[in-house]
Amino acid sequence: MQFFGFQVIIRRIKAIRFMMADKSVPKRKKALIIFGILYIFFPIDLIPPIFFPFSLIDDLLLWIFILWYLSSELDKYWTGGKTKDYSKKYRGKTFVNHVEYEVHEEDKKK
Repeated sequence: MQFFGFQVIIRRIKAIRFMMADKSVPKRKKALIIFGILYIFFPIDLIPPIFFPFSLIDDLLLWIFILWYLSSELDKYWTGGKTKDYSKKYRGKTFVNHVEYEVHEEDKKK
């Protein structure tokens, strides 16, 4: 996938919402998104706000890094590659009722 196309970046930003809702995504990846959002809104920056046009550079660079780091994960949500994970939803549930079966061990002489 290309990274610096404007449409690609917009799609990855829109895919963040779906990635955050997916329970199969590791919590460390979700924490990185939350940290990026908090960094934008907290008044502490690497470049002070008095240097206005340049003060946005650190926020921009942080989000470029986050989008680059999570690019393979985010691309799953807007390219259709991510399938829904049903493993937690149906864990321990029985799908076939009223069926009797036996498991036999095969001869070990073969």
